[in-house]
Amino acid sequence: MPEIRLMTWNPGHFHAALVQKVSIAGVSPTVHVFSPLGPDLLAHLGRIAGFNARRHHPTNWELEVHTSDDSLARMLEQKPGNVVVVSGRNRGKIDAIVAALEAGSHVLADKPWVIDPGDLPKLARALGIAKAKGLVALDIMSERFEVTTLLQRALIHDAEVFGEIDPGTPDRPGVFMASEHYLYKYVAGVPLRRPPWFFDVEQQGEGLSDVGTHLVDLVPWMLFPGQAVGVEEIQLGRATRAPTVLSRSNFQRVTGEADFPPNLAARLVSGQLLYHCNTTLGYALRGVHVWLNIGWSFEAGPKQGDRHFARFAGSRSAVEIRQGEAEQFRPEVYVVPRDPAQSSEIGAAVTRLLEREPTRFPGVRLEREGKIFRLEIPDSLRVGHEAHFGEVLQLFLRYRLDPASVPAWEEANMNAKYHVTTHGVRLARQDQLSVISCQLSDRQKSDT
Repeated sequence: MPEIRLMTWNPGHFHAALVQKVSIAGVSPTVHVFSPLGPDLLAHLGRIAGFNARRHHPTNWELEVHTSDDSLARMLEQKPGNVVVVSGRNRGKIDAIVAALEAGSHVLADKPWVIDPGDLPKLARALGIAKAKGLVALDIMSERFEVTTLLQRALIHDAEVFGEIDPGTPDRPGVFMASEHYLYKYVAGVPLRRPPWFFDVEQQGEGLSDVGTHLVDLVPWMLFPGQAVGVEEIQLGRATRAPTVLSRSNFQRVTGEADFPPNLAARLVSGQLLYHCNTTLGYALRGVHVWLNIGWSFEAGPKQGDRHFARFAGSRSAVEIRQGEAEQFRPEVYVVPRDPAQSSEIGAAVTRLLEREPTRFPGVRLEREGKIFRLEIPDSLRVGHEAHFGEVLQLFLRYRLDPASVPAWEEANMNAKYHVTTHGVRLARQDQLSVISCQLSDRQKSDT
């Protein structure tokens, strides 16, 4: 297979660097970076230099940096590589993806590809170009590689453990997923410095349309593996949004900037930034009711990072991922029998599943905790979020060898996924406007 030669375009998000956290056979160590000269580029170069300089398993990347105000056109004109890595400002990202595909380059792009419903036709166009030209256009869905996610997926497809999915109701959903992220945290061992534009929801997107993309992606991937899900199989319900409030000092701490930039002035109240990054959404997928809750806080507590909760309810048991204080903030998988009298029977079924999968889940053991069960996962399988980007790159290499091997369902599910995220945010904004309208109406009645 021809060597993969990466071209990184406008790396405004740290995920662009995580693609290169490890050296991978078949990928050229020379990477061309095309970007305007500025803090985003300098931060990216610093992260790659850190990977090269670390004591354990250093990388050997050699960066060829091309600075230009029209970096996309310059990259596609020169084309020193064959794969474009895109991870930066989310607004306009789909335009760069389309241009790269039209120029004959493969694309490895971080989520989200679109944050506005008006860009959904561009998404469909990008996927159509890739298919017609035999190119690989891959969405970086790193959460699919997390061991707790893989265990949960295996368990809900074991009828003796899980039974059948309980579709639930809007008030008692069959699937409940929540994630909590932190604005100030450490990446590759150093404090993360976020660019000021990150806090502009018109550039970055809101909670559901940004990090919520992972949760929306996992729902059909978990429930209906290998199946294409159509937009017509989705019924959107109610959505809400709320801000995380940032003081000037917190903004300075996470960005390094002295003050809020002028473009955020409209979102300042009493000198504090209302950052609308929290979203909830209820919807149904093939009749299964789903509830999502995506939230951001400023900083995690000691030994605490981004948190994830996922519950799939079955006719025999519920399978949950918990990551709270009781789990010491590490994700753990639980099996909760619906009928406690069946606990022993369900526990035996889980053990049989693990015995059938010794290569996928080596060393995973079942621990009983009263009437429920927890899966004991060895540290060797807990590679962490940052390592999953290397796993995505390895998957991309396999697809690059044979573009026809990209699963057919990926295209349909990409369109469905971004339908949910973008229209979910639209509904959340409408809901907030409705609440404000009602509040104004009540105030007018009171004044009268």
